Amino acid sequence: MPQQVVAGASMMCTFGAAPSVLSVLPANRTLTGGPPAANIMDNKPMVNIPPFGVCMSLANPTVASATAAALGVLTPMPCVPVTAAPWAPGSPNVIIGGMPALNNTSKCMCNWGGVISITVPGQFQAMTS
Repeated sequence: MPQQVVAGASMMCTFGAAPSVLSVLPANRTLTGGPPAANIMDNKPMVNIPPFGVCMSLANPTVASATAAALGVLTPMPCVPVTAAPWAPGSPNVIIGGMPALNNTSKCMCNWGGVISITVPGQFQAMTS
């Protein structure tokens, strides 16, 4: 059974070099084990999803141009997440702030091709269905 994700959860991107920490604003007014609980709309770049160190995706224009300047040698550049779509699939049976709750099996797609996943949900008591 999936676990509810809260503020402070650890995340990783497939094209990122370092883990990052999910930030959840208390706008939904729902706490889970202390920290604010997340829903699938907590996907805003730089607000909810901070950078993952450097990006290694050639779909990222800055990485592509730096790699071209280095004569084809992959040149990672600073990560700036671009997440237009919400987390998927979420927990349709648990609603937080009018949206499905975010669980630790949900994924978020970066426009540069990376898949962002939850590595540590931030709490271990509350489960979702």
